[in-house]
Amino acid sequence: MRKVLFPTVVIISVILILMRLFYLQVIDDTLMTKSENNAIKVIYDYPERGYIYDRNGKLLVANQPSYDIMVTPKYVKNIDTLEFCKLINITKEDFIRIITKARVYSPRLPSVFLPQLNKREYAALQEKMRKFEPGFEVVKRSLRDYQVTVGANIFGSIAQVNPKEIEKNPYYHSGDLIGKQGVEESYERILRGIKGVKYRQKDKFNKDIGAYKQGELDTTAVRGEDITLTIDIILQKYGEELMANKRGGIVAIEPRTGEILALVTAPSYDPAILVGRQRSKNYTKLYNDSIAKPLYDRGLLAEYPPGSPFKIMTGLVALQEGVIDENTTFMCHHGFSYARGRFMKCHGSGPHQLHNGIYNSCNTYFANAYMKTINKYVSPPAAVDVWSKHVKSFGLGEFMGYDLPTGKRGKIPTSKTYKRMYPNGGWRSTAIVSNAIGQGEVLATPIQLANMIAAVANEGYYYTPHIIKKIKGEKIDPKFLKRHYSTIDKKYFPPMISGLFDVYNFGTASGLRVEGIDICGKTGTAENFAKIGGKRIQMEDHSIFVAFAPKDNPKIAIAILVENGGFGATIAGPIASLMIEKYLRGTISRPDLEKRVLSKDLKYQYDKFLSRPVSDTITTLKQTVKDTTKLEN
Repeated sequence: MRKVLFPTVVIISVILILMRLFYLQVIDDTLMTKSENNAIKVIYDYPERGYIYDRNGKLLVANQPSYDIMVTPKYVKNIDTLEFCKLINITKEDFIRIITKARVYSPRLPSVFLPQLNKREYAALQEKMRKFEPGFEVVKRSLRDYQVTVGANIFGSIAQVNPKEIEKNPYYHSGDLIGKQGVEESYERILRGIKGVKYRQKDKFNKDIGAYKQGELDTTAVRGEDITLTIDIILQKYGEELMANKRGGIVAIEPRTGEILALVTAPSYDPAILVGRQRSKNYTKLYNDSIAKPLYDRGLLAEYPPGSPFKIMTGLVALQEGVIDENTTFMCHHGFSYARGRFMKCHGSGPHQLHNGIYNSCNTYFANAYMKTINKYVSPPAAVDVWSKHVKSFGLGEFMGYDLPTGKRGKIPTSKTYKRMYPNGGWRSTAIVSNAIGQGEVLATPIQLANMIAAVANEGYYYTPHIIKKIKGEKIDPKFLKRHYSTIDKKYFPPMISGLFDVYNFGTASGLRVEGIDICGKTGTAENFAKIGGKRIQMEDHSIFVAFAPKDNPKIAIAILVENGGFGATIAGPIASLMIEKYLRGTISRPDLEKRVLSKDLKYQYDKFLSRPVSDTITTLKQTVKDTTKLEN
């Protein structure tokens, strides 16, 4: 047995070794390609990125050719450096710096020497390029060609990959382009396509002698897929025009689908300035603008106290908890007295029920409704958690899960919030009553407010907001087709909607009506303060407005926030009416409102405190029971 076993083991081992050698040398080309690396030149064929269209089929983003000068330091020999620098308009110092950096990356592998030459720049170099080979070569790529001057925050941009991105994803190599921010980042895999690869064989003199292995390993580039966005570019453009010389955000959503119709941030910029050789210079300029912060998407990132639009939540939660009904009445005497002489101001007076409480925006009514909700439970912490759960069911205080790569969750306080604020306990409803009117510890982004009002328009449900409508050859993520239901019963929405409708008829937005369109809305004004030199200085209030239209079968829900814009009906409200009519009709019947908005220049407000950026210095009002609230208008 032993005599047979040993030879058998030897024979099997030899067979396995021979099979492995056969696989490595004949079947698997990986090691061969690596071993012949010095004799094989890898050439990448870069595909066109997919085009981007708006919801109505209008082309927004196409492509234009560009040319990268690549360098392989090992082969840069005996060239006229001064002539080369003159051709591409750089200094000798620049040349030395870039070559040194490329040599550190790899002396044998090509890396980008000068990116994104346009046709004219390339033409000046093309005739003399042979003088600088083989150390220098030109690789053709495609850059974005914007058909519109708006929507920069939506599109994002494309830029060279950095070392971390290359390390993270082996698809990318030095000099490759990748989507940054916006849909270019979110849908990078779809838009980029697939690179083609060609292997060229070289002789000992570095001359091309043909395709390696007769081209068996070569692959063809696959163009990126086109995508269609949910954006209405006409509405987007109009929104950006209305926000000229202002700061803030506008988000419009189609309630029945969750599709984002407009996503405006102000100030913004022309996306074309981040294309070509000037990209780096222009991006640095935008990035370093600490005053206007044009790269900061206020529609998605800026967290503000929502002010009076949050009274919608206060009312719905109180109805659901059974502490009020439509006929519950609270008397208002120009404000609300509570907790040892503390006073919350209000411009109203007399008896208020849910209906006129909404359209008059009565602080007294909603403060009482909120306190009844909290006081329903023996334990204030338990009550706050119940209230918080209801509010969060509208998408507030949470990351929303939309298909853009940036965002903030806002803030809806829970019992944990107040345990941190009051470590010794002893707090009750009077300490947190400012939450009732969207101040206190409540924060929301404009897209969250737009989603909130969309859920109200739908009488209790919403779809996750999203910006993708169609991908050629693929299905969109099914999560965007799923309804999310709030914890509020459907029967409580009609009375709330009735009150919101009369905001335009008898209430705080009565001067903003558009003939023939039934709009439901809510004005809001939120206090804000700057911290300058350690001092807390009050600045002009934020102007806020949420709305949807038409009242029956709503087609658009919208939220507007204008920093330092004053009362909700002053700037944000007119913008809502104009945007709604523009979307539903395509025309404007209220040129008076349009003139008011376009002529409103708020730069003087922002220039008051040039020592620090407005978005950094403006801190949301953490209102305590000692503070009084602004009157709504």
